[in-house]
Amino acid sequence: MIKMILLALFYFLFPLIIISLCRKWTFLQKFGTIVLAYAFGLIIGTAGLLPQGSEGFKFALQNEPSLSKPVLEALIAEGKAVPEDRVANDILALQDGIYSLALLLAFPLLLFSLNIKRWLKFAKKGFLSVALALVAGVVMVTTGFFIWKDAFPDAWKLAGMFEGIYTGGTPNFAALKLILDVDADRFVVLFTYDTIVGAFLVLFFVTLAPRIFRAILPKYEDKNGVTLDEELVKKETEGLDDFSGMLKKKMFIPLLKALGLSVIIAGISGALYMFAPVPEEFRMAVMVLSVTTLGILASLFKPINRIEKTFQLGMYLILVFSLTVASRSDIRSLFGQGMWDLILFISWCYWGSLFLHLLLAKIFRIDADNFLITATAFVFSPPFVPLVANALKNKDVIVTGLTGGVIGYLLGNYFGTTLAYLLKGF
Repeated sequence: MIKMILLALFYFLFPLIIISLCRKWTFLQKFGTIVLAYAFGLIIGTAGLLPQGSEGFKFALQNEPSLSKPVLEALIAEGKAVPEDRVANDILALQDGIYSLALLLAFPLLLFSLNIKRWLKFAKKGFLSVALALVAGVVMVTTGFFIWKDAFPDAWKLAGMFEGIYTGGTPNFAALKLILDVDADRFVVLFTYDTIVGAFLVLFFVTLAPRIFRAILPKYEDKNGVTLDEELVKKETEGLDDFSGMLKKKMFIPLLKALGLSVIIAGISGALYMFAPVPEEFRMAVMVLSVTTLGILASLFKPINRIEKTFQLGMYLILVFSLTVASRSDIRSLFGQGMWDLILFISWCYWGSLFLHLLLAKIFRIDADNFLITATAFVFSPPFVPLVANALKNKDVIVTGLTGGVIGYLLGNYFGTTLAYLLKGF
């Protein structure tokens, strides 16, 4: 029991060290806290620091997060598992509980601070580009599914997850892991390859992309007549990864209230999971989409919307999720059969969506800067918007990019779930 408590404390507290390392060393900030959480988790899983269980135990697991105690005891009695597997099974059950809880609590917190009306007021010009990016993502992920559906087991789940991450970001990707019941090893493989492909895209976006797209699309002109709120932009962009001050009394007590509200939302969603009159396979989708919807509704109330650092607290829980789920995996599993098919599928989704979005932007005469900043928001999510805006040397489009990211966070779970179940029958 003490070992389980210590392990749980490690998962919840080690992200503090990751944040501290990023604040201390600038070069680590370029990787980002989420990538570092996955990296540390993979080191733990690959080094064998946690009991892995016997081969018979692993075979019995299949894609289940852990075994029930009666099943495990029966396997031990039959000689198909060994007594030491009890510890390995307890750890797997703990990990499953931690990353599921962290994600369900994180999503409302990520949404509490979003002010949709405010963003739309500042982003009328880029709104069409946002809509075109959504269309491009759905089309390319769907066509990618039909091209590679025979290369992967349950390819419909991959399509749903990558629609979610393209529309929203890593939190949506993680939520769809629960909704679609994707096992931890496979999830980490997908996230790792997504990071590799994404690294090349980031490099392209901040180097060659501004010059190329400005030669293809119309020139940016500010016709909105809206004065950019520099203070708002600074708060909403630079603060996305700013975890400082959260333990001060002035912020800590309101954050505890926000966390309590998130617990209530998760509880309501859990009740829907238990009692909603839907087939078993859809219960997790009902639960996670309920969390998302209730989080959006809560953000409409000013006392909740104005609580500082709720987004950062949500991201902290995403770090807990990332560290925990990655520690279940062995990095050697990344280089197995189907690796190149997976890389090609992800590249098709990302690069294909980008170029289809470009074609649509050309047809609808979207200017280059608004096109690139909304593409950034959908491919990489809001934290990358200031980086690309800096490469464009145009801060006026930051708000448009953030709007795209906000809309993506809101729609990612819905789009990913819907597309996955639509494709399941093919």
